[in-house]
Amino acid sequence: MKPLKHLFFILFLFVGFISFGQTSISLPLAGNAYSSMHVDGSRTITNLGIANWKNPNEFFTVYFRVTKPGSVEISIIDKPVIDGKSTLEFSINNQSKKIAFNQSKPFDGKIGEWKIKDTGYIALKITGISKTQNQFPSFSTLNISGTVLDGKVAYVKNNEGNFFHWGRRGPSVHLNYLQPESLKAEWYYNEVTVPVGQDIMGSYFMANGFGEGYFGMQVNSPTERHILFSVWSPFSTDDPKSIPESHKIKMLKKGENVHTGEFGNEGSGGQSYLNYIWKAGNTYKFLLHGVPDKHSTTTYTAYFFAPEMGKWQLIASFKRPLTQTYLKRFHSFLENFVPEQGDKSRMVLFNNQWICDDKGNWTELKSARFTTDNTGAKGYRMDYGGGIEKGSFYLKNGGFFNDFTTPKIILNRTSTGKKPEIDFSKLP
Repeated sequence: MKPLKHLFFILFLFVGFISFGQTSISLPLAGNAYSSMHVDGSRTITNLGIANWKNPNEFFTVYFRVTKPGSVEISIIDKPVIDGKSTLEFSINNQSKKIAFNQSKPFDGKIGEWKIKDTGYIALKITGISKTQNQFPSFSTLNISGTVLDGKVAYVKNNEGNFFHWGRRGPSVHLNYLQPESLKAEWYYNEVTVPVGQDIMGSYFMANGFGEGYFGMQVNSPTERHILFSVWSPFSTDDPKSIPESHKIKMLKKGENVHTGEFGNEGSGGQSYLNYIWKAGNTYKFLLHGVPDKHSTTTYTAYFFAPEMGKWQLIASFKRPLTQTYLKRFHSFLENFVPEQGDKSRMVLFNNQWICDDKGNWTELKSARFTTDNTGAKGYRMDYGGGIEKGSFYLKNGGFFNDFTTPKIILNRTSTGKKPEIDFSKLP
């Protein structure tokens, strides 16, 4: 090789090393930190990171996942906004570093170095020890370096696609039930059990998902739990007010104490919900009817059975225009819709799935494909799981647990043989 070409070759290798070798990452707190105040933490974790931190009882935990043990060095990238003098404690695995901040002195950004013995999620806790003025320092981004970066690192990288919101919510997980393609399914039945302690606020345990909508139960607040049934409009929009009259979902009937209206943001359409304080540990039954009508419309009707009530209750019946189909694309999912609750783990069991055709023949659904949403697919969050437990399908997400389930695998449960015993003629 000629000397000049040899020099270019060395420079190429050097540039390639700089371009592709990962020596540090910038970790935005807006997408990866959680306040101990949870819902109230929305005031201190903003799109600019930790700000307006005044309460000495509030602390923050920052999460990122590593696939190789080793050293981790942490520093603050941006110049913190410092008010007077204060001291913060940064700790990993109960090993802490106390860092002093002084408004009148420059801060070099260094926090400390830790040895990480295991793979999985690292939790960095940030605690306020003392302050002389009204609030603790504000800062937005941490620099992570060290040999742990020799492996893959999972964290929310930026806010493209509003991922500070979606990433902090955590990954949604789904069961896509496998079904006979030629079957004209009019009825869809599922049983749902949320284990005791898993009914975390912000959770949606969606039982009967279908091609045009979804039906399940939520934890909305300490005093509200909804049985929610929604049908999307065939008009694609996130603004229900923009739906033409010819594309609007029509409500045909609703059950006692059921609220109805429209929804938006994630598609738009007709929505209904019953505020029912369901209980963790109990098993609830969901039944959906879907049948094509004349004039290119389809009617969807949802029924809910609570063991405390001992009878089927009507939630609502909606007519969808420009649609003529039997029920299809059966699925269930688990999601968290409150970003401040994304550091809490939740789990749900789906116990007994059946569909019934237009001639009254029941078919058990015993296989499902497990999937996750874009938050998991991008590798921003890896705390997602699904499988079989005590003969039931289960879904789990949030809380930064370490064991995850490979997406797109097929799960098979054993047959229950417990065909639903329902007198359709007596449904409300």
